[in-house]
Amino acid sequence: MFRRIFAALLVCTLLACGMATAQPPMPAQSSPEPTKAPITKTALAAAPPWAEALARRLHAIDTAYAGDIGVYVHHLGRDEAWGLREDEIWYLASGVKVPVAIAVMREIEQGWLTLDTRVTLQATDVVDGAGHTNSHRPGTRLTIAYLIDQMIIYSDNTATDMLIRTVGLGQVNAVAAELISAQGAHITSLADVRRRAYGMLHSGAAGLSSADLLALQRAGVGEARVRKLAQILGVTPTELLLPDLDSAFESYYATHANSASLRDYGRMLAALQQGRALDAEGTRYLLDVMGRVQTGRQRIRAGLPAGATFAHKTGTQYRRLCDSGIVTMPSAAGAPPVRVVIAACVRGATGAAGERALRDIGAAVTAAGVLRAADPTPTPRR
Repeated sequence: MFRRIFAALLVCTLLACGMATAQPPMPAQSSPEPTKAPITKTALAAAPPWAEALARRLHAIDTAYAGDIGVYVHHLGRDEAWGLREDEIWYLASGVKVPVAIAVMREIEQGWLTLDTRVTLQATDVVDGAGHTNSHRPGTRLTIAYLIDQMIIYSDNTATDMLIRTVGLGQVNAVAAELISAQGAHITSLADVRRRAYGMLHSGAAGLSSADLLALQRAGVGEARVRKLAQILGVTPTELLLPDLDSAFESYYATHANSASLRDYGRMLAALQQGRALDAEGTRYLLDVMGRVQTGRQRIRAGLPAGATFAHKTGTQYRRLCDSGIVTMPSAAGAPPVRVVIAACVRGATGAAGERALRDIGAAVTAAGVLRAADPTPTPRR
């Protein structure tokens, strides 16, 4: 009951703030050549013992990568943390699906839903992207358990929007305000991600239907998609506010919707692992689902050592890739496992180069010794 009252108060606060900022910001008027962001200097004297080795490896990855990398690492057992650009605001992409899942699991805790509750797929729920929910006809009733699996394991956008519709966007943003940042992550539906990004090209994009979004996906990327958008909206390309898709998405990212610092996102993951986000049963359930993620096989987990498990969520959007979760590394018999939060994103050049950078981040955390168990406490002399 306390959580629901707390969430309601947060929702009211978020709505009050949102009323003052209902108008989207004006899109940027040009798309300058991106430059690599400077690395904020971190005082290693106050950092964990593994930070210097990790910093050296991450700086090498950042230098080799054409874009920028951001990383936050938190050894939970020793409460040691360090990062690179970890306090900058990063677009989370499908990373927002974890707070959506937490909001749903809290409704289950309160008895408002169960994993067997069925939700009707509506034609307006359909969003482009991965997953299997779009293979069902509108009117099909799908269980909450199925939708959570699709959302987390396969990063299914349609399943996500069905779950957001079920619990309410206010509840999702209340979770973000509690666990990520007091300012929230300003999470939107996945369909609205597309409408807001295309809206940087033309205000008419606010009215794009599910069928329109699918048609835009099928058109390809770059200039072909811009031409298709103009066709759908019944305007000429010269009437668009920006010259290309790059400018539109960069303007959208600048609004900081569905974004947060990696330190704050890592704080939410730590709360989940430590049982501060959900009750024990909900924690086990969600971490198990995150441990079965099928996306991003060549990202962070490809750089982790044999025997490590990674309960995580990937995110993919135009020139943005993320991979964030909790690594669990078994220790010697009788010792607790090592658990480390890694939250990482890359921006700029993506595709294979971005995936390789994320893989190298996993390898850097491994090589720096972050996943090793703490040295045994010496036996005091008598």
